[in-house]
Amino acid sequence: MAQPKTTAKKTLSKTTKKAKASRKLSVAKHTTKKAVTKKVSKKTATKSSTAKKTAAKKMTITAKSSGKPSTTVMVSNYQGPKAGLNQDVPSITVTGTSGQTIELASLRGKKVVLYFYPKDATPGCTIEGHDFSKLYEHFKAANTEVFGISRDSIKSHEKFKETECFPFELLSDENETACSAFGVIKMKNMYGRQVRGIERSTFIIDANGKLVKEWRGVKVPGHVDEVLEFVKSI
Repeated sequence: MAQPKTTAKKTLSKTTKKAKASRKLSVAKHTTKKAVTKKVSKKTATKSSTAKKTAAKKMTITAKSSGKPSTTVMVSNYQGPKAGLNQDVPSITVTGTSGQTIELASLRGKKVVLYFYPKDATPGCTIEGHDFSKLYEHFKAANTEVFGISRDSIKSHEKFKETECFPFELLSDENETACSAFGVIKMKNMYGRQVRGIERSTFIIDANGKLVKEWRGVKVPGHVDEVLEFVKSI
């Protein structure tokens, strides 16, 4: 009778071992599945974060390449009078180098050359600035003040003026108030794409504050000589 008991015990022992092994396998599978799920979730989160950064980067590149002003530049909502020939210049105040503040409508007693240029420290704008510098004493002798103006900041203007030794002041029109009043913002072709910017233009204001002459779409060579001849004639 002892033999069956031994067999029963062995059978029970095998069943218990199988049950334990089954539980261990189940726990191992659950742990592995949890680890894989956690790893996948982490990988997905990383991909999502990378995708967001890439999207943000693409948006920045698109904004820069679109030719539109950056977010640090306020586009003017100027709705005031426009600068028209033989009319008083609009009452616009702009900041200038050397700590100056210039109100265009208050410039009386002297003739004024106001030349708009696209950007500091670019080849054409540098040449134009030097051309005005070379003849600056002749402009002064003709009772004429010269001002260069663009959308660049005062900091940029100060550096440009100092580097190139310009004897006249540069005016900053970051919010495009003066650009809007004189209508110099245009869409231009640059390296095969459309870019919004300043069309190189020059305006003459007489001693009574009237706009008496304008040049638009200026080509730099010979331009300053033509401007000087005109101010001498009025």
